[in-house]
Amino acid sequence: MPSSAVKIVGLTKAFAANRVLRGIDLVLNSGEITVLMGANGAGKSTLVKVICGVHAPDAGSIELYGKPFNPTTPSAAIRAGVVTVHQSINDGVVPDLDIASNLMLDRLAEPGSSFFINKRKIRAEARKIAADMALNFDVTQLVSELTLAERQLVAIARAMARQPKLLILDEPTSSLSAIEAERLFELLDRLRESGVAILYISHRMSDIRRIADRIVAMRDGEITGVFEDKPLNYESAVDAMLGHAMSDVDLDFKSPGTPMLKLDKICLRRGSEPISLDFYSDEVVAITGLVGSGKSELADVLFGLSKPASGKMTLLDKEYRPGSSESAIKAGVFLCPKDRASNAVIQGFDITGNITLPFLSRYSSLSFLSSAKERDIALGTIEKLGIVCQSEKDGIGTLSGGNQQKVMVGRWLSQESEVLVLDEPFQGVDIKARRDIGQKIRDTTKGRVTIVMASEMDEVLEIADRIIVMGEHTIKGRHQNSNIDINLVLAQVAGLAAADELLVN
Repeated sequence: MPSSAVKIVGLTKAFAANRVLRGIDLVLNSGEITVLMGANGAGKSTLVKVICGVHAPDAGSIELYGKPFNPTTPSAAIRAGVVTVHQSINDGVVPDLDIASNLMLDRLAEPGSSFFINKRKIRAEARKIAADMALNFDVTQLVSELTLAERQLVAIARAMARQPKLLILDEPTSSLSAIEAERLFELLDRLRESGVAILYISHRMSDIRRIADRIVAMRDGEITGVFEDKPLNYESAVDAMLGHAMSDVDLDFKSPGTPMLKLDKICLRRGSEPISLDFYSDEVVAITGLVGSGKSELADVLFGLSKPASGKMTLLDKEYRPGSSESAIKAGVFLCPKDRASNAVIQGFDITGNITLPFLSRYSSLSFLSSAKERDIALGTIEKLGIVCQSEKDGIGTLSGGNQQKVMVGRWLSQESEVLVLDEPFQGVDIKARRDIGQKIRDTTKGRVTIVMASEMDEVLEIADRIIVMGEHTIKGRHQNSNIDINLVLAQVAGLAAADELLVN
């Protein structure tokens, strides 16, 4: 029998009239990975914040290895051995510091640390930490110069360096490639064997099948199911999370309309194979591939954030050469970016401001902004996407990650466009929210090109009429999402399919 590392009894938490946690009873065992699943707004984030000292509970108790555990700050939780890697990467790293300083930051902040910093010693210790994670980084490099996936790995390595008793990971693979994710899983395997208790929050079935010892389902602030009998019952866990059985998606495949956007021998990088691709109105095209395959780079080119090395684009039979995001928006090309925290959410704004920000001129007359028009658009978006909030004036930071994602997608759906590009629109959202967002995207495709960049195959299959596989910054496969050969698609994603096996449609 595994020993309990954390025992939670009768935990409650409310914000004003909103009861977020309703008597949580939960045991986390040492040497086990417990996966926590819950829909957006289920209370997962609040539960984590209570455990790691951000919020104080209203009632209930927590024990850590048999002793009362009542952290009043995150630093107190860390000192006790409870370490959290949050979904927002910026909560785990300091972009203006180098990698070495980030990895050693907690030790430098400890009481009794010297006022004078020995950079050579810090960098030597940081290299040891990086080596344990198999990270091939120059520790003198600024974190601000890293990619999102690299920042994620630094945040995780920093957490590992604290030698946790309880490690909490919130959607840790959302920005990682398959190779990087497997590296993380191997490290978690070693931590599990050493007796560390791990609470892993995820909705990715590939993650859950790889690492879960048990699954805990959460809904409306309560634990609705604990699944630990082998083999784990994933379908029942999803049902317990949602409160009903989740039926398979039945796509009504759309016939392509008129040609609208054409890529003619576009090279994303010098030396990469050119991309020639036509996009039509009324259809959803999913572009999939591993992290680094070129999906996000293509999105940036379409939105004017970068220029291709060569080739040309045509939009509505006219040459399309956006020099900025402003010129792209003016041409009717919208982009919902991948990194919600850094590139999309405006933390100081309310829901309305976040939805209307790119289109303020459309709500203005003679330089006067119409708050009534803004409010109408915000309320319509909240209703259409099922955003859980008290009002359109709620601060964006008060929403769960999934509802923030709905706001970001809703921002770009609130106005008509010629081309809508959504880069990982389902990142960090649960299965139900994913299907809500996907259905709204498909319901509004009439008259526009819709391009969805997605890494997870189940996301791709649930939304696409046509599927494009990318790798090495070029096209590796083209498919219609009907009677599709999934094994071939996965082989192309992994770079294993031979060129003569590609399906061209």
